[in-house]
Formats: sequence, structure tokens, C-alpha cells
Amino acid sequence: MDEMKNQKNQENKSNFTTVVGANPYNAKKEKNKTGFGKSVLLPFFSGVVGCALVVGTCFGVPSIRENLLGLTSLPSDENNTSTSQSSGYVSQISLSNYSDTAVYAANKILPSIVGIKVEYTVNNAMMSMFGQSSSSTATASGSGIIISDDGYILTNNHVISTSSEDSFYQISEASKITVTLFNDTTEYEAKVIGKDEETDLAVIKIDKTGLSKAEFADSDSIKVGEFAMAVGNPMGMQSSVTTGIISAVNREITDTDGKKYTLIQTDAAINSGNSGGALVNSEGKVIGINTLKLTGNSVEGIGFAIPINSTTDVTAQLIEYSKVKRPYIGITGIDLDEATAKTYNLVVGVYVKSVEDFSSAEKAGIKPGDVIIEADGTKITNMDDLNKIKNSHKIGDEMKIKVNRDGQERDLTVTLGEQP
Repeated sequence: MDEMKNQKNQENKSNFTTVVGANPYNAKKEKNKTGFGKSVLLPFFSGVVGCALVVGTCFGVPSIRENLLGLTSLPSDENNTSTSQSSGYVSQISLSNYSDTAVYAANKILPSIVGIKVEYTVNNAMMSMFGQSSSSTATASGSGIIISDDGYILTNNHVISTSSEDSFYQISEASKITVTLFNDTTEYEAKVIGKDEETDLAVIKIDKTGLSKAEFADSDSIKVGEFAMAVGNPMGMQSSVTTGIISAVNREITDTDGKKYTLIQTDAAINSGNSGGALVNSEGKVIGINTLKLTGNSVEGIGFAIPINSTTDVTAQLIEYSKVKRPYIGITGIDLDEATAKTYNLVVGVYVKSVEDFSSAEKAGIKPGDVIIEADGTKITNMDDLNKIKNSHKIGDEMKIKVNRDGQERDLTVTLGEQP
């Protein structure tokens, strides 16, 4: 009996333990938690892990990464030293390409650039007035471009033409011109073949063969922003190069003497002595002749070069004739704008101040007091307009002129002669 009672108590104790240890509520809750993890969380995390593996693999393959991001990567290079940002992503840019371009251009053009030294005499005009002689020899320097292997060199007219005078000094024409070649300290004496003040071009020659002739590019095809290198002899520093870009093309500039030029503008540094040197492109080919720069405390990086295409005909004539043969009308004129014309009861155009004897203008019947209003059917407002049309002709061509004379218009034909 007692044994049966003890056995029954043991069974009740075990059931209690079971009930306490496995609360029906807790058991149900644990069962539900395990089911949610299996049905939701486990697939979710598996998907995340799988997606990460796929994306990581794709970005590990350059071509896939570039397609995903819409980027085109530049070739990797150990010398990459800068980056550029595109669409929020950074791609490497190699500066070695720019450096190689500059090195190539310099090596290509330097053997074709010369230093020019000009000697001339300066007289003190004031002392000469009192019968005293006071003169000294001075020098100036510039640059030039070898245009033939037998010694012809193209430069600026103002480099070799130093003759001028004022109330204090008289500067003679160059008494001696010498040329120094690249990597050669020998001074070769040069003679002037021809020069042209209007275009500021000149050709000189040294007695030497086997020279490295410069190669010309098409200056009409250059674009704003492209590479440019100025090469020459600035401040007497032989064979110096500076780099920049083409800042503008067909820039109309008036120099201190009132002459107008259509030039290439560049920010490559141009200094005294660079005149007559070359402006070249990325291939080391000449696109211009350095000739002018703006100066002043507020000015930096504004230099100009004569487009090489505009020099070829002039150069050929200087070599053949020692001058440039130009068509000629034979008048001196005054520009009449609207205000001036109204003041003197005239019309807009070019007022003929004088007509040279035996000139084309005289033969055509142009008279002082006429106002030229048209040339070849194009309206004329100033001498520049007239000269542009005249210079488009050759010597011996006929040019149609319309003048206003005493309020009446007359049509005349001018047979262009040669400028004396």
C-alpha cells in the first residue's frame, strides 16, 4: 500500500516537473518562432548573401563594372598622378601622355629654330646738333624658323629692321645680323633676302646646308583649346619652349603703329626675343610665327602669332623678288563714318583726299573729293574694307568702283597696277 502510494507520488512529481519545465504557452511560442525563421528569415538572408556575391563578382570584372556604371576607364598606368570626376565617379587620367606630347613637339621643332642677333648704331641726335659725335653699338635679339635646308630663315620684319629716329636718338639699319643654330655656338652671318613691313615678315639667309627644315601645319584648321607650344630665343635664352593652348583664332589686333593683323591668340608665354619664333601644334608642326604680346600690370598670358598659312605667298615673293608685289590703286583716303559724313554733308565711305599722278586711280577717273562707296559690288565704309577687296585681286585685274561725286553716283573701272 505504502509502495503504491510512493509510486503514485513519484508519477505526480514528474508530471509537475514536465508541466513547469514545458509550459504549454511557452512551448507554443517557441514553436511559432522556429517556424518564422525557417520560412522567412533564412530565405531572406540567403538572398542577401547571394546577391552580394553576384554584385561583388560583377564589380570584380572591369568590363561588367564599367557597363553597370556607364563609365569608360582609361588604361591604368603607374605614372597616373591625377584624377578626373565624371558622373560622380572617379577615373584615372595619365599626365604622362601630355608630357610625352610636349617632349615630342619640342624635339621635333627645336632643330629648326634659330637665335638671331642684330647689331646697329645709335646716335645721340642732341649732341649731333652741337657738332659733337656720340654713337654706340647696340644689339637686339630675336628668333627665326628654318624654311629650307640650304639656309633660308623666316622671321619678323621688326626683328631685323631697327631703323628709327626721334628727337633724341637715331637708330641705324642693322649693320650686322648673325644666326645661332640649335646646339651650335657658332655665329653664322646672315644677309637680308627680303622684308615686308605690311605683314611684318622677313627672310634672311646663312651660307650653310644640311639644315633641319621646319614642317608646316594647316593653320586654318586649328581649334580653340588645342595644344600649343611657343619656341624661340626669349631674353637671349636660346632654344626655350613654353606651352599652353590656342586661346582664340582670327583675332583682329592693331599694333602700336596702327597696323591691323588677323592673328592666333595663345596663352603660351611669349617674351622679348620670341618674335620670329614658331608656334607649333602637338605634332611639332608650325602653325604660326610669334609676333606680338600684350603687356601691363594686369595682363598675363596674351600672346599672338601670325597664322602660317598667310605667310607662304609672302615668303615666296620675298625670296623671288625681295619684296611683295601688291595691287595698287593710288589714292590716299579718309574714313567717313555716319557722324563725320553728316557733319560735312557727305556720305559714308572713303573720302579721296589725293590721287597720285599716273596711278591706276587717275587713269580710271577717280578725283580728289570723291567718296568711294562700293568696290566690286560690296559696300565700303573704310580703307580696310577697300584694301581687303583690292588685295584679293592680282596686279592687272580690273576692279569695279562706285563713287559719290557731288551727290551723284558714278561707276568706274580701275585696272590695278603694282604698288611702287
